[in-house]
Amino acid sequence: MDVNSRFLQHMLEEVDEGIYFTDRHRSITFWNKSAERISGFTKNEVLGKNCSANILIHVDEQGQSLCTGLCPLAKTIMDRQPRQNDIFLHHKDGHRIPVRVRVFPILDENQQVIGAAEMFVDSSQKLDLQTRLAELQQIAMTDHLTGVANRLIMENHLQTRLQELNRFNWPFGIIFFDIDDFKALNDQNSHRIGDKVLKMTARSLQANIRSIDQVGRWGGEEFIVILRNANLETLSKTAAKLRLLVEKSFFWKNEKPILVTLSGGATLARPEDTVQSLVERADRLMYQSKRAGKNTIRCG
Repeated sequence: MDVNSRFLQHMLEEVDEGIYFTDRHRSITFWNKSAERISGFTKNEVLGKNCSANILIHVDEQGQSLCTGLCPLAKTIMDRQPRQNDIFLHHKDGHRIPVRVRVFPILDENQQVIGAAEMFVDSSQKLDLQTRLAELQQIAMTDHLTGVANRLIMENHLQTRLQELNRFNWPFGIIFFDIDDFKALNDQNSHRIGDKVLKMTARSLQANIRSIDQVGRWGGEEFIVILRNANLETLSKTAAKLRLLVEKSFFWKNEKPILVTLSGGATLARPEDTVQSLVERADRLMYQSKRAGKNTIRCG
């Protein structure tokens, strides 16, 4: 073996992809470390054996064996065409692993097919990563306690809605809710009860808005609802409905119902608004509701 061949073999041993070579009869002539790691079969267990001889035994999503006429490697040996497939490999321990395989013909100096090379990667690792990334994205977008959108995401929604208002004249409004006497409830009970109240309130709000609208926790016991395609009448009616539904929500503690009410401020967005000015206007209206006796809504 010359220097170039030794270097090439070393490189193939160290890559992350499983790689194996076969001759024209599909007898395995090379099996790298990653192929051992992914499949569980060692080099000594596979060299010289046919790739279908109780080793990989690839199947497709329908469970059909690819070693009996449907094998990508066999097809590539026949027609010289590279292939890529998502299939399921048989691990030495018995289970199936999703793998993405790429097959290439091996040619001699006369361009005659003398075998094939297959590269394969464990797709389950990619799926796990995608799942984890989706989970992390969800975590970044939601309030960890209540499960509704967090403040950052609500600010982004508000900025987008304001851009739509200015570019397309698409109206929207917001409702700023604050749970009445929340501090006293925490002091008289516990923070655990307070957390249950926050969750109950968030779920009542979330379950009773349209799919095109958003609800998020702004901070502490404050929530914001964004209503798209809204006028003052729909904004007022929705705010009143949500306030009433929260008022009628409760859970039991020591055979005593735990109930809360909301004070709210509802306002339509204006073309000159910023996120800050819009929220501050709704916040001022909410405090008018507080001063008017709580458990009510002010629109403006």
